[in-house]
Amino acid sequence: MDVEGASGESSSGAQLEKWTEEQDRLKKKLIAYDDFPWELSSPIELPQGSEMLKYVGGVDMSFSKEDSSVACACLVVLELPSLRVVHHDFSLLRLHVPYVPGFLAFREAPVLLQLLQKMRDDQNPFYPQVLMVDGNGILHPRGFGLACHLGVLADLPTIGVGKNLHHVDGLNQSEIRRSLQLKENENEQVINLVGNSGFTWGVGFRPALRSLKPIYISVGHRISLDSAVKIVNMTCKYRVPEPIRQADIRSRAYLQKHQLRLLKDLEPLVMAD
Repeated sequence: MDVEGASGESSSGAQLEKWTEEQDRLKKKLIAYDDFPWELSSPIELPQGSEMLKYVGGVDMSFSKEDSSVACACLVVLELPSLRVVHHDFSLLRLHVPYVPGFLAFREAPVLLQLLQKMRDDQNPFYPQVLMVDGNGILHPRGFGLACHLGVLADLPTIGVGKNLHHVDGLNQSEIRRSLQLKENENEQVINLVGNSGFTWGVGFRPALRSLKPIYISVGHRISLDSAVKIVNMTCKYRVPEPIRQADIRSRAYLQKHQLRLLKDLEPLVMAD
């Protein structure tokens, strides 16, 4: 996207308007309640036509320190309850869509959707039943973050997991951390993120009670906040849930190993607007 000069400003403004319209269109399709056939825990008798949650996916992207347009996207799938990685795939590419706050999905979603579609096309038996996204869901300045965007386009239950808090509706990261230090909250694993409007945007979650650095969980698509929190808790060995942690570790390792050929040899891959 051209961002220099008067023509660049015009182009940038037109692009942002286009992205805003697309977000608004997709947001109308957002489902913020449980809409899946599987069960989170074993009931005494499994309802007919339902199944257990077994495969949880995670996606993340890593960027080259030498050239921030060079990236590696990674999709991993873990099996429950062992948290064993049963599938991983990568896409090494050069992005020409810049990062614009509030519109991360237009930079990252196309390649992540390609990795999911590849699994579908291959009829991969490990296709995720739910996907964790290193990014936010409805906890977003426009109420429609990367996790929502991916979930709606892939028609897949998704969970947004952010390491930092968007300051929306009066929410403040330092205040959330201070509240975790209060004696009455020392045994609380979950802090509801209620904005000035009274709306619950998500939760601050800490797997280790002594930690003052929570992660921020929000609804992506086709899942409730309660179910999202339960699934994150089921998959946490450390601060970051294992599907996203593994996607991060593997994307960085793959990028380090293979980025040289993209930096030197390959023509830039221009992502479609």
